[in-house]
Amino acid sequence: MSLPISDAWAQSAGGDPTGGLLGLVPIILIFVLFYFLLIRPQQKRQKQHKEMVESLKKGDEVVTAGGTLGKITDVGDNFITLEIANGISVKVQRHAVQTMMPKGTIKEA
Repeated sequence: MSLPISDAWAQSAGGDPTGGLLGLVPIILIFVLFYFLLIRPQQKRQKQHKEMVESLKKGDEVVTAGGTLGKITDVGDNFITLEIANGISVKVQRHAVQTMMPKGTIKEA
């Protein structure tokens, strides 16, 4: 009785010793590509944000991650106080600050 499955041909064990290493080259190239296109730029942005948050000082105009525009009136270790309108202040975490704005942005808005 004959089955429609053909015989399997196994690769000999004494074949080309670099055959296994050549199979790893595309995987290594993909990892290097991901590093330079995704991982490294993200680390750079995180470092810039950390430096910006550490350099916050009284009088800076900032936008929070929630979109609130305000002027810093008090700076603590973990929190800052933002004046968002005359006489109205809110406390937010330092890391909630997304962007520093140029001076005078609040008067224009």
